[in-house]
Amino acid sequence: MVRGCGWGATVRFEVRVGSAAGEVRSLQGWLRADPGVRRSAVVEVRGSGPGPGEMGTALDVLELVTGNGWNAASFVLAVVSWRQTRSRRPRVEFRRGETVVVLTDCSEEEIERATRALDAAGGDGDVQG
Repeated sequence: MVRGCGWGATVRFEVRVGSAAGEVRSLQGWLRADPGVRRSAVVEVRGSGPGPGEMGTALDVLELVTGNGWNAASFVLAVVSWRQTRSRRPRVEFRRGETVVVLTDCSEEEIERATRALDAAGGDGDVQG
C-alpha cells in the first residue's frame, strides 16, 4: 500500500507479461521513464505465489499504484506502446481487483474493451488512503 503520497484514494493495477523473465523489468523501466507515470504513480515489481509444480516465488507481477486522477486508458496505452517495441509481442494480462483483461493482438477494439473493463472494475482493488 502506498502511504503518505497525498493521493487520498488510490487505484491499483497489476500486469503479467508473457513468459520471458526480463519482460516485466523491461515494462517497469518503460513506465518509469514516462514523465506522466513518474509524476502520478508508483511502479513496482513483486513476486507472486508459486504455480502448480513450482517452488518459491517469481518476480513476475508489475504493480502500478496511482491516485485516482490517472485512468485505465492511460495505463493500457502506455503498456501497448511498450509492447509494440518488443520483437516478440507478449500476451499482456491486466488485473484490477477481481477483473482480469488479456491483450493478445492490441487491436483498437481489444484496447477499448480492456479500458472499459478496467474502468468499470473501479473500487474492488483500490485502496482508501
